[in-house]
Order: sequence, then structure tokens, then C-alpha cells
Amino acid sequence: MIDLYTAATPNGHKISIALEELALPYRLHVLDLGKAEQKEPWFTAINPNGRIPAIVDRANGDFAVFESGAILLYLAEQTGRLMPHDAKGRSLVMQWLMFQMGGIGPMMGQANVFYRYFPETIQPAIDRYQGECRRLFKVLDTHLAGHEFLAGDYSIADIANWAWVRTHRWSGVETEGLPHLQRWIRQIRARPAVQRGIEQPPSAVLERADSAEKTEQFAAEARKMLETGQSR
Repeated sequence: MIDLYTAATPNGHKISIALEELALPYRLHVLDLGKAEQKEPWFTAINPNGRIPAIVDRANGDFAVFESGAILLYLAEQTGRLMPHDAKGRSLVMQWLMFQMGGIGPMMGQANVFYRYFPETIQPAIDRYQGECRRLFKVLDTHLAGHEFLAGDYSIADIANWAWVRTHRWSGVETEGLPHLQRWIRQIRARPAVQRGIEQPPSAVLERADSAEKTEQFAAEARKMLETGQSR
């Protein structure tokens, strides 16, 4: 049994999607980020960085793993799935996983801050981060023109990138003119395990960004975390 400590964020959904895809039994523990539960001592004993997600593998001596990319790698290696076994195949998955960890995630995260959460409108910052997100989307689109998935078969690289890219409207970045990226988004969204994973816990507002009331509520909670110096 795996204990998953998470919240309704792209990084959190990477892990719930992977657990659903792998059909691994897990217990869901949703942390209230607005109340800074991720900074409480009981949780920093699991993740010293005080952020979600984190897991504790009860079947492996209560082994704790933090950082979403590291958790994905751990789960893939433990099960022998969602990751090729040959060196080149593993490297391809790692490259696209690092693309998300070092590019897609941080840039979309900053776009969210300045577009949705920051109390002042700083247009150069909004333009900078939305522009970089769009550039990274074009990289994905170009690659996906010749590949069904990012690194051979469906893998943790697809899970990691998709969990963020699916929230592009929340970041204020559209996907028009990127047909291969759009195809990939739809294809992964249709997977039953993915549909279950993004409900653990639900975060429809991030994907659709079409309900004014829910959008403002979510943004207000995020602004509160920024103001108090808390981080996801």
C-alpha cells in the first residue's frame, strides 16, 4: 500500500495518474495548502522541502519519496512499467521528463503566478512567461508530429508533461495552431486511468478555467499562499 500526500495541482496529479495507470493500491491524503499543512512537522518528516506530492511506500519499509519526478521514476522502476528497460529508451524518457521538470512546469508555474495570482498586473512578466510556455508547446508539437507519444510508448514522460499542459488555459496560453499537441492532449485525456487520476483530488477549474466563481475562489486561495510565503 502506498500513501499519497497530495493536492489538486499538476504535480500532484502526475502521481495519482501514475498510480491509477499502474493499478497500485494507494491511500489518498489531501493536504490543505491554504492552511500550510505541507509545512507542518509531521509532513516535513516525509518531505523536508515541505511541498506536495510525496509518497510513503508501506510495502517497502515505509520508504518515503518526494519530488514528483523522483516519485514517477520510483514507481516505474518498482513496477517495471511506464519506462523502457533499455538504456536508450530510458534516456529518451528521462530527457522528456526533465523537459517538463526544468521547462514546462516552472514556466507554466510562473505564468500562473503573474497571470492569475499576483495582486498587480505586470504585463512584461505575463508576456515573458506565457511566451516561453508557447515556445515550449511548439517544441512538443514539432516532436509529436512524428511520434505518437513523447518517448516511444506511453510513459511517465507523457504523464508528467500532460498533467501540466492540460491546464494551459489556466496559464493563459492557447494551443491553436498546434495540431499534434492537441491530438496528444485529447488522446491522453481519453485514457480511463488518467480520468480517474485527475479526480484524486478534483481540479476541473485548472483544465477548463470557465467558471468565474470557481476560478476566482481557486485564484484567491493561491494568492493567500503567495502573501503568506507558503508554496506548493
